[in-house]
Amino acid sequence: MVQESRDGFGEAVVHPATQQKRPALSWAVRIKKKLKTVTPYLGKFRPTVGQCCHQCTPDSLGKKLGQTTPSLGFQNLLRVNETHTRYRGWLVRRVCGLLFVRGCKVYPSPATDRVERVCQSNRVQKALFTTGTVPMGGVTWEQLTPYLPLINTCISPSLLRFVGWVILKVFGSVFCSIQVNLNHKAFLHRASQQGPPLVYVFVPQSVVDYALIPMVLFCHNLRVPYTLCHLQIHNNWLRSVLQRLGVVLLPLGPITEQEAETDCLYSPVMTSLVGELLCEGQALSVCVSGMSGHGGQWLARIRQAVTEGLVPDVRLVPVGISYDCIPSTGTPAGVLSALRCVFSLLFSRRARGCVRIHLAQPFSLKEMCNTGRCRVDGSRPLLELLLPTILHNRSDRLFGQRMMSWVLPPNYVPELSQSERDLSIALTLHLSYSIRSCMAVMSTSLVSCLLLHKHRKGVCLSVLCRDVAWLLEEVLFRNRDVGFGGSLVGVVYHALSLLVPHLIIAAHPNDRSDPLIAPHPSLSATLSLSCHAQILTHTFIQEAVGACAVSAMLYDVATCGGDDWVKGQQYRGEMEFDVALCQDELTERALQLTHLLPPEYIPPCQSSHDFALDAVDTLVRCGVLVMEEVPRDTPICDFWKKQGTLAWSATDDPNHSDSECEEGDARCYKLSQPSQCPELLFFLCSLMAGYLRALCWATDGLDLLQTPLPEAVCLAQIHSHLRDSAQRDRGHYESCSAEVARMTVRTLTDLGVLVEGQQRGCVFLGVSQLFQQTDSKKKLRSFVSQFLYD
Repeated sequence: MVQESRDGFGEAVVHPATQQKRPALSWAVRIKKKLKTVTPYLGKFRPTVGQCCHQCTPDSLGKKLGQTTPSLGFQNLLRVNETHTRYRGWLVRRVCGLLFVRGCKVYPSPATDRVERVCQSNRVQKALFTTGTVPMGGVTWEQLTPYLPLINTCISPSLLRFVGWVILKVFGSVFCSIQVNLNHKAFLHRASQQGPPLVYVFVPQSVVDYALIPMVLFCHNLRVPYTLCHLQIHNNWLRSVLQRLGVVLLPLGPITEQEAETDCLYSPVMTSLVGELLCEGQALSVCVSGMSGHGGQWLARIRQAVTEGLVPDVRLVPVGISYDCIPSTGTPAGVLSALRCVFSLLFSRRARGCVRIHLAQPFSLKEMCNTGRCRVDGSRPLLELLLPTILHNRSDRLFGQRMMSWVLPPNYVPELSQSERDLSIALTLHLSYSIRSCMAVMSTSLVSCLLLHKHRKGVCLSVLCRDVAWLLEEVLFRNRDVGFGGSLVGVVYHALSLLVPHLIIAAHPNDRSDPLIAPHPSLSATLSLSCHAQILTHTFIQEAVGACAVSAMLYDVATCGGDDWVKGQQYRGEMEFDVALCQDELTERALQLTHLLPPEYIPPCQSSHDFALDAVDTLVRCGVLVMEEVPRDTPICDFWKKQGTLAWSATDDPNHSDSECEEGDARCYKLSQPSQCPELLFFLCSLMAGYLRALCWATDGLDLLQTPLPEAVCLAQIHSHLRDSAQRDRGHYESCSAEVARMTVRTLTDLGVLVEGQQRGCVFLGVSQLFQQTDSKKKLRSFVSQFLYD
């Protein structure tokens, strides 16, 4: 895992960066001189990641804890030598890659009578009968012609070995290393051989993801899964090759997955195909995303196969993939575009980064869904949770989760009942959160987060290294793994080498041996740094929510109850922060912000109120808040201040207590540095600023929308408005990314600001009559901007 560095930049660096041609950085030698003594990292402690949820799947968690298998460490897939083969010698060393893939095990994938079994299934026959194509009980292939190649998808051993060898060569030229966490490798082997079928679930980041997971499993002699891909490939030759590698594509015709799901035959055929694949014992690979809504229908179909008894159970395996630099490739719709993607990877001038892959512990789908442990109750529309507070400035304390119906729209798998649909949505959100939690934090993420959210105007190299060490300790303290190792100098050098196209590096006027580093103030540079830093927002989400709640209360104190947002910004930098913050009100503000959060940020098995309480507690643990000492006549520990014994009552309210010492006692907090706001508070508030600022800008741009508009057109116009606002602001480009724009439209729709309607079979969005009024828009903007600190 660790490779010796020969250029003097530290004793050991996990990335083989010395094998590549590094950029010509004039400050490279100065790093060595500036930091002469360094401390190796990750030698004493590495968090255990990828364990099952102790609340939803305790039985699956207990099976892993009962084993005595030691941790197997990490393996670099790209380092294939003669020790990975059965042969030795100088010739073997030159062809060891071919011998290695030739020796990898490929499991059989019969697809002989699959077409007949799918066509004769009751679900497909019912769909054909509904369309009037065939009488009930008959068999036809005419109407199913576009789906026959999809049903006949198989895995060719010879083609798989050849493509596996090619991919290893290509990835060897693209990445420094592909490190695989082998902590659950032995359990995966046992589960693959004698347990239920495995379903690998990942969050899509790049087209490379679809190739990484099969390659990792192929190299470790695990069953290569059938990949359920939502991409459209138009070239027949490329489609044929991919279908012989186990890739289930969209049928020819529909451009997007959403268009394919509207076909009355697509959903029954795909549901029957998934059931037949699981009956054969095949593994599956599915991409899910709560942000974009990908993958919810596939998890629903897998669950239908278990519910109908086609397979007794399925084990889900979250897979976390982390990149130093996410490969920027387009969708390979044809042969030329696929070759263009390969050439762009091979001949890009960017420095080569590393990849870290975590195969998490498998857990039982049946245990999670059928035991009722997965939390699906209490979902409410966002307009019920927040609209009374926004418009009438009152707090009704409506407890419940935010309803996120877009994860599995009604036209996806229409035969599902509402309860089954809610359970599939909860499963999708839970898996998305689990995958994000087991993704490693890379060195580029640490440096990008510090430059974007703490040192936006620039920082000296020595200060940056000190902050990287601090942030690394904070990440490890929160039980999040990191995807690098070695010395501090090597880690910082590697990150800066990869991020140098997005940075400005200049000599310090007072100390030329300590260069100044600042993020480049351009759209592409800011979006790239923001993409790297996003995983730190997931890591510190509780602290960020609590910090924004503190900022909102300080904002109220600064404005003295005024409604002018600009006035509040004016006083914010001049006030004294020696104020007491009530715990109940602080928790209420944190709860309001929690309802606004996009999916994948909070665990679905935790209530929003509990998350808000934890957000306040984490600020106390990290030293931002301290509890205020309140003088009392009676000590707080005096439980017998009144006559009589304590009376206990049974109640389901977790916050209820019969202890008389808590009657009327409201806790208060103060900032740990009352004369000046702690620097950590500003850093945590900045993590949420991009999304909140986009909501403010989108609210300002509602007057520019000539609604109703098709959903895609409305999203494009709001995205364009966010870009224009960032250009006028001359910065904060992280608030105008495509993902932020998409989540902004989702939030405005859930709030009732944008109303959905059906016209000519398409979804149209229009501004509601309530928010066409200036006063309502002003209240919405004021509500969101109270959490935004600049």
